[in-house]
Amino acid sequence: MFTTRPEIAATFGAVGSTHWIASQVAMAVLERGGNAFDAAAAAGFTLQVAEPHLNGPLGDVPIIIHDAKTGRQHVICGQGPAPAGLSVAKVKGELGLDLIPGTGLLPATIPGAFDAWATMLRDWGTWTLGEVLEFAIFYADRGIHYVPRIAAAVESVRPLFEQAWPTSAALWLRDGGPKAGKLWRNPTLGATYSRVLREAQAAGFSRVAQIDAARRAWYQGFVAEAIDRFCRETEVLDASGRAHRGVLTGQDMAGWQAPVEAPLSLDYRGTTILKCGAWSQGPAMLQTLALLQGFDIGAMDTLGAEFVHTVIEAMKLSFADREAFYGDPNFTSVPMETLLSAAYNAERRKLITREASLELRPGTIPGHAGWVDHKAEDRVPMLTGAAGTGEPTVSRLGVSGADTCHVDVIDKWGNMVSATPSGGWLQSSPAIPELGFCLGTRSQMFWLDENLPNGLKPGKRPRTTLSPGMALRDGKPWMAFGTPGGEQQDQWQPIMLSRMLDHRLNIQQAIDAPSFHSEHWPSSFWPRVARPGKTVIEGRFDPKVLEELKARGHKAEMGGDWSEGRLSAVRQEADGQIFAGANPRGMQGYAVGR
Repeated sequence: MFTTRPEIAATFGAVGSTHWIASQVAMAVLERGGNAFDAAAAAGFTLQVAEPHLNGPLGDVPIIIHDAKTGRQHVICGQGPAPAGLSVAKVKGELGLDLIPGTGLLPATIPGAFDAWATMLRDWGTWTLGEVLEFAIFYADRGIHYVPRIAAAVESVRPLFEQAWPTSAALWLRDGGPKAGKLWRNPTLGATYSRVLREAQAAGFSRVAQIDAARRAWYQGFVAEAIDRFCRETEVLDASGRAHRGVLTGQDMAGWQAPVEAPLSLDYRGTTILKCGAWSQGPAMLQTLALLQGFDIGAMDTLGAEFVHTVIEAMKLSFADREAFYGDPNFTSVPMETLLSAAYNAERRKLITREASLELRPGTIPGHAGWVDHKAEDRVPMLTGAAGTGEPTVSRLGVSGADTCHVDVIDKWGNMVSATPSGGWLQSSPAIPELGFCLGTRSQMFWLDENLPNGLKPGKRPRTTLSPGMALRDGKPWMAFGTPGGEQQDQWQPIMLSRMLDHRLNIQQAIDAPSFHSEHWPSSFWPRVARPGKTVIEGRFDPKVLEELKARGHKAEMGGDWSEGRLSAVRQEADGQIFAGANPRGMQGYAVGR
């Protein structure tokens, strides 16, 4: 089978990510003696400079790690919760909004990325924060090559910046704005990280003490103070069409740390798949695989209509359950044991027939109401003219083919990291001038009903789409994997896994093969639209596949030839070899190894 590039083979270490610079930064750390946790953190901070339209310092990052010393896996939850001042009474009652807007200051959660990276570095890494941040500061100060999508992202929101967000205009439109293929500097961001390091190093020579001091500078010091002041003093236009202030405060930030949790798991074809908890959409991928267990997927052509139809119909059921039951487990009882059980999925599997379903059909679980929104299709017209809204994963925002970020690392000791940084997109919230970056807008994912599993409450995590993955074989770490893509993250990943586990493709073959997705259920992003029955297949599928899908009742469309999937993965086999692959779509993802 032809692939766009080889599956990388290594023994010392390997990295796969959505940007070649991040991959090479992580590999440079490994070459200089750092471990996978040091390398992933360095890549993560660098991605904030390299792809500011896809992630930022005040964004989010869920991380799954394998610690080779203990043989255990952990989830570091870099998804911050809603601030104390963000409530249904505030948004719906006082402000009169039916949805939390997708842009501006109002939908900001407590920014989780910095503490998640810092927690991983402190507790599992070996490098100092200064060594890790060296790369990001270098690129912020000296300039970094910008791919065309960044310039397109800025252009798509230029009128918004010029007319309503002057701080973003000052940062992103200076000298005419970024140019594709040219270098772009963000010295303010570099100065912010340099100040964090000065305050960290003032704590003494202890690596741990320095990292803790940096966390205080971020969440209790000058970074939190700048955020607090900007939210109190600034009123900005957002996707609601009105201007609002932020409610995030320094006190909110001072009281938060990234929690470390156990991952959820499901066994599929002799492989144990790990995902984050029900505060993410990750369990939906596990449910999809649980449903596919009952089909002879290995006998289906992965480029045929039967495979596409079966996987899409399974995903419709698992994502309907996402809508009905998922939410922050600290606030709602999520029946996850039932949702992942063989008996429950055996009953759900009976709903999959040869015909496409156009209904949103969550399961029935005693003691759980299972509400889903059936009016999401009616909100499609709200997308028109709302620049910068939602996660930038589709071309409706003028950012063709954009997505978020992902990085996977395995080192020579067998440590493993899968991380999906996102949020804090330059086009979603106005820049905070003293810092050189903006807040995230993840609260747009809440429903304005406290009684729903994903209903807004202060201190509650929104059910994020960010979804890194890891896999074990015989209890030992085998693969770290993931992708950007909002709703598509836990669609493209099970497709890749099935092609590897059911059809024995390698990483690069599974990534390069044409993929597909559904838009059947409500989006997690403002204005929470759905397109029942819609299936999009990549342009390299045989046109006969499209026709058969339509004959089965799918509202099927053919996308571009290289338009579906942003995957990367690294795996380690029993003989010690490490293999890696990365997405060729968009011409920027890369895998490296030695």
